[in-house]
Amino acid sequence: MLLVAVFGVALLIAVLLSGLAARTILSTSFLFLVGGALVSDGFLGLIHITPDSGIVSVTADLALFAVLFTDGMHVSFPKLRANWKNPARALGLGMPLALVGMALITHFLVGLDWTTSFLVGAVLAPTDPVFASAIVGRKEVPSKLRQLLNVESGINDGLALPIVLILIAAAGPTAGHAEASLGMIGLELGLGLAFGIVLPLLVIGLLRFKLLGAEPKLQPLLPLAIGVILYGLCHLTHANPYLAAFSAGAVITAVAPTEAKTAFEPLGEQLAELAKFAALLVFGALLTPALFGDLSVGGYVAVFLAIVLIRPVSMLVSLIGTRFDRRERLVAAWFGPKGFASVVYGLLVLQAGIPQGKEAYTLIAVCIAASIIAHSSTDVPIARLFHVEDVAGIPEDKDEAAERSGRKAEHNRA
Repeated sequence: MLLVAVFGVALLIAVLLSGLAARTILSTSFLFLVGGALVSDGFLGLIHITPDSGIVSVTADLALFAVLFTDGMHVSFPKLRANWKNPARALGLGMPLALVGMALITHFLVGLDWTTSFLVGAVLAPTDPVFASAIVGRKEVPSKLRQLLNVESGINDGLALPIVLILIAAAGPTAGHAEASLGMIGLELGLGLAFGIVLPLLVIGLLRFKLLGAEPKLQPLLPLAIGVILYGLCHLTHANPYLAAFSAGAVITAVAPTEAKTAFEPLGEQLAELAKFAALLVFGALLTPALFGDLSVGGYVAVFLAIVLIRPVSMLVSLIGTRFDRRERLVAAWFGPKGFASVVYGLLVLQAGIPQGKEAYTLIAVCIAASIIAHSSTDVPIARLFHVEDVAGIPEDKDEAAERSGRKAEHNRA
C-alpha cells in the first residue's frame, strides 16, 4: 500500500504542476521518473523494487497495452491510405537504419557481442509519442507530421517484437531451437492480429440487434470492455497483446458508432495516462545509483549517440525526397523517444538469462531514462515553432500573453 500512497502523492503533485509543465520544459513524466527514483532503495528506501519484481513487468505491460490501444483509435484509415508513404519510409528504412546504427555503437563502444548488440538495437528501435504530446496532440502542428510520428510509433512496437524475441532465442540458452522459436513467434503475432481485428468486429456487430445497445452514460465503457477482454484473452492464449491492442483500436475507430468513440476518447486518454504514470514511477524506482554506476564510459557515449545521432540521422535519411520542409524533418528526426515498448522488451532481455543480459539491460534502462528526460522536456519549446498557443489549455498570465502577442506580431511582420 505504500507504493499506492507514493503514486497518489506523485499524481497530486503532477496535476498541480501540469499547467506549468505544459508551458515550460518541466515534464510530468519526468516528475514520476524522479519520484520513483527518490523513494527507491537507491535514495530514501521507502519501496523495494527489483527488475524481476512482478509489479515491474505488469505495470509496463499494462501501460504499453493502454497506450497502443488509444493510439490505434487515433488512426484514420482514409488519411492513412492517402498518406501512407511517409510512415512506410520511417518504418521500412528509418527503423532498420536505427537498429543497425545502435547495434554498431553498442558493439564497438560497450563491447557486447554482435547478437546482443543487435538485440539492444531492436529493443531501442521502437519510439513512443507519449513523451512528445505537445507535438502529436496539437492541431497547429501539420497533420502529416503528427500522423508520421503516431503511425510510426504505433506500428514499430509490433515490428520490433519478433526481432527482439528471435535475437533473445539466438543469444540465450534456447539458441539451438531457433526454428521452433520462429514458429511460436509467428503464431503469437498472428493470434494477436486476429484477436485485435475479430473481437471488436464481433462486439460492435452485437449493436445491430434491436434489443442490444448502450445507454449514453455507459457508451464510453464499450471500447473499454473490448480492451479488457482482449488483454485477458491475449495473456491466456499467449497471443501478442501489443499488436492486438493497436489493431483493435484502429478497428474500433473504423467501425464503431461515432458517439461511442467520442464518449470513450477522454476516458481512454485518462486511463492511458494513469497507466503511463504508474509505469514511470515503477521504472524510476529501478534507476538506482548502482545501475548508473554499472554503465561504462563507452555506454554513456552510446546513450548520447543513440539520442542525438542514430535516430535523427536514420529518420532524416528516410525522409529524403518527401514534401516535409526543413523544420518538419528536424522535428520528426528529433522525436524518437524510447518508451514503454523498450521498457517491456528490456525486461525480457534481463529475464531471459542470456550471457550479457545484465549489461544490455543497464544500457537499455539508462538510454530510456535519458530519452524520456530529453524528449518530454523539449516537446513544448519545439511546439512553439509551429505557433502552438495555450498549450496547457489554461489561461496564461498577462506578462506571458503580452510576450506571446509581441512574438507573434514580430513573426507576422517578418
